[in-house]
This record gives sequence, C-alpha cells and structure tokens, in this order.
Amino acid sequence: MKIKQKKFVIADIHGNIKALKQCLERSNFNYDEDMLIVLGDLCDGYKYVKDCIDELLKIKDYVFVLGNHDRFVLDWLETGYIEPLWAKQGGENTMKSYGYEKPPQTHIDFLNNYHGVYIIEKEEKKYIFVHGGLDWKKSLEEQKLYDIIWDRELLHVAWMTHTKTKKPNHMYTDFDKVFLGHTTTQFYKTVEPMFVCNIVALDTGAGWDGKLTIMDIDTLEYFQSDWCHELYPDEKGRG
Repeated sequence: MKIKQKKFVIADIHGNIKALKQCLERSNFNYDEDMLIVLGDLCDGYKYVKDCIDELLKIKDYVFVLGNHDRFVLDWLETGYIEPLWAKQGGENTMKSYGYEKPPQTHIDFLNNYHGVYIIEKEEKKYIFVHGGLDWKKSLEEQKLYDIIWDRELLHVAWMTHTKTKKPNHMYTDFDKVFLGHTTTQFYKTVEPMFVCNIVALDTGAGWDGKLTIMDIDTLEYFQSDWCHELYPDEKGRG
C-alpha cells in the first residue's frame, strides 16, 4: 500500500543544522515519501550551511523558495563580490562553512534551482509560499522578485488587522493561505508560528536565538527545535 505523502514547510533555517535535524525527526518526516518546501534564508546565520544543504539533498521531493540571504550568496557566487552588509549579517559564516572556497556544484545547483513563489492547489484551496511577502494590491504577475524576498509589510498589516481592528477573517491576496518567513515572530514577542488573517508566519528565530519550526501544510500542526542558544551555547548565528 502506497504511503500518503505529507507536505511540510519550513522557513529561515539560517545554517542551523542541529535545529533542522530536530525538526525533521520530531515531525517524523519521511525523506523518501514526504515533500518539504523551504521558504528561503537557508543561508547566513550559523556556520553549517553546507551541512544543511547536504541534509536537504537527501530529500527526494523538495522545493526551494528564494530568500534575500540566499540571493546574497548567489550574488557572491556569480561575481565574487563580498557585500559588507551580507558579511555582517551571517555571510561570513556561510563562507566559513565552505572553507572560504567555492561550494560544490550540487550546492550551487540547489541554490540556483529556486522559485520566487510556489503555489499548491488542492480541493478548491489555493496556498502560496513566499519568503518575504506579497503586495496584496497587485496581481501575482506584477510582483517583482526583489520585493517579494524583502517584503515585511504584508505580515505587519495582517497582524494589525487581526489584533488591532479585530478582523481575523480578512483575506490578503486571492490565496486561502499565504505561508511566509523572513520576519521573525520574535518581533511580535513569540517564538511560535503566527496565524494572522490568512497569513502563516514561520520564521521563529532559528538564525538568532529562537527556534526552528516545521509545519504540516494540510493540518497546520507544527514541530519545533530546541532553543538555538541551547543548541549552540558557544556560538552566534546572525550578528
């Protein structure tokens, strides 16, 4: 009997291999059968980006959505230029992960094989997966890659609508659910995922001292790593 595929999403791993392995183990993720959508910012944070990509390459069915930090890394690989802001925001540890040398081609291919957004349609439901956010006033075709990997406005406006104006059922965009990362929920005084209007925010601070979160897309059940400052008591991630 064929095992029913589960679909999971994870955001902002930031080179945190210990947290990644914990999330995959605690969710009972099946490397051969299940699907994993990575919502960008795999890179820049803790110094184990190489190990994280090695682990993700073991998964048969994965989708990689580009994050702003991954774009920094691709720019470095394409031009050799080390952007000072990038180096200070975790880029130094990404380079250190590879011994300051060019990553193997399989890793470069992994990063280059990205999606700006990823869409799942199932049983009349439409879900979209993006790193930063979307301009809900524009069509999907009008969105620019730079904007969607850097956007923080969608989450904040949805949070304001949900908490301040008490309209939790308000819909932003034409999608039933918008899964995103980029903006750590620590800014909103939590290390749990946030459900605000139709937005699901999944960056729970794994690049800093928070936790990493993996979520079952169908059930919205989620599993988290230990606190990152406990996983790496003698190391810092970003900054």
